[in-house]
Formats: sequence, structure tokens, C-alpha cells
Amino acid sequence: MATIPETVTRRASAADHGAARRRRVRSTRFLRILRITLLTILALGMIYPLLWMLGASFKPADEIFASPGLLPETWTLDNYVKGWNGFGLSFGTFFANSAIVTALAVVGNLIACTLAAYAFGRLEFRFKAMWFALMLLTIMIPHHVVIVPQYVLFSEFGWINTFLPLIVPKFLATDAFFIFLMVQFLRSLPRELDEAAELDGAGPFRTFFSVILPLLTPALTTTAVFTFIWTWSDFFTPLIYLTDPSRYTVPLGLNAFLDANGESAWGSLFAMATLSLGPVLGFFIVAQKYLVRGIATTGLK
Repeated sequence: MATIPETVTRRASAADHGAARRRRVRSTRFLRILRITLLTILALGMIYPLLWMLGASFKPADEIFASPGLLPETWTLDNYVKGWNGFGLSFGTFFANSAIVTALAVVGNLIACTLAAYAFGRLEFRFKAMWFALMLLTIMIPHHVVIVPQYVLFSEFGWINTFLPLIVPKFLATDAFFIFLMVQFLRSLPRELDEAAELDGAGPFRTFFSVILPLLTPALTTTAVFTFIWTWSDFFTPLIYLTDPSRYTVPLGLNAFLDANGESAWGSLFAMATLSLGPVLGFFIVAQKYLVRGIATTGLK
């Protein structure tokens, strides 16, 4: 049997251990609360401009820049009405143009980049390493470097003031970033799948469509989301090739509200900018689960 001093010592040790454990719990809880508080402050700081723009879209013109407050003192829908019908043609025309260009760009990237990635990731051909290195090199070349020869080429084709310069390159696997992303994802898939399909008599195309393509869903979703966001918000490329206002995309339509020589229609601009965020947010929310999975798995080997 333990003596009284030993019993007291054990109880004191247990009490000290319990106190130390409670201190660790309190410290962990404090750090968690501090982390959540800091992240909340940062999130509010990043989302504040969007909330301010949303509130400004419901303010009269003389109230927009009068105060930094979010809620308007006088609510009005005139900005949405004037913005939607402010150019002699409906702003819905710009939405329709952007929808056409963006949808076809997404389809083009999904088809062309997937096939190119499959060739680099699974097939063997001459100078494969060299072509892959050149493809990676194009990622580092700024788009503005090639815009002049591209414009001359498309002008010779008679494609200026059409959607073709915005769409056709997507079907030619010109976005090397997405090719590289899919190649990385393909490297995470076991080659035994290809070998099993080959033993069953499947050729490269049958293996691609029946085995590889269904497993590429996360990478395909990532490509679709980023292509949608980048194409929908692209201002520079449509500005170069589109001259007819009836063919303008949403970014060009928003730019039309700004007048460098006169008074800009800020209320209408904020109203239409708020509406233009809807498709991007909706598409992102729907594909968020696959987007996170695709980004997380493309770096695995």
C-alpha cells in the first residue's frame, strides 16, 4: 500500500497536470478566437468594396460619394433602369454577347486542352520533351507581345469586329496553363488503367474517352471555372477586336458608362457591375467543390 506522502504527491502531480492541461486548452482556445477574429476582419476588408458597390447601386447620383456608408439614405432603382437601357440598346445585349463568347471559350478549352494534355501525359511521340518545354515557355510570354501579329493575322482573315478572334484560339489549345494543369493531374492517375484498357483491345482514343476522361472531372471543372471567369471579365481582347457596340461584351459595356470628358454615370455603372458579378459568383459556387479538389490534386504525382 502507498504511504500518505506518496498519495499526497500523486494527487499534487495530478492536480498540476490538470492545471497545465487547462492552461493549454485556454491558450488553444484563445489562439483560435484570435485567428477567427483576424480572418473575419480581413474578410470584411476584402468584401467591403463589393458591399459598398452594391449599396451605391441603390443610391441617387448625388449620394454615392457623399459618404462611405453601405446603406443608402434614399433607395432607388433608377440606376438599374437607366443602366439597362442607357445606350439605345439593352444591356442584355452585352450579357448575351459575353455568354456566347464565354460558353464557346469554355467548350474550346475543355476539348483542346484535354486532348493536348492527354497527348503529353500518356502518349509517346518524337520530340515530346521539346514540344512540352516550348509549351511551358509560352506561359511566360506576355499576351501583349503577340497581340500585334495576331491582330494582323485576324485582320487578313476578315475576323475583326466578330467573335471569332475571341473563340477560335480556344479550340487550338492556346492556353498552356490549363494543358500543364491537366498533365499534372494525369500524372496522378496510375498507368495500369491504360494498360488494362489496352489488354481489352482499346486504342488511345477509346482509352481516353472511356477511362481517362471520366477521371478528369476535377481538372475539367477547374479549367472550366477559370476559363469562365477570365473570359467573362476580359476587357483587353474584346477592346482590340470589337468595334460595333452591338457586339460589345459586358466589360466593354461597363466601360461605356465612363466619360473622360464629361460626367460619368457612376450609379448605372455600379448597378450593371453588380449584375455582371452574378454569373461569375453563381458558376463559382456551383463548381466550388470540384474546383478545390482539382487544385489540390494537380500537384500530386
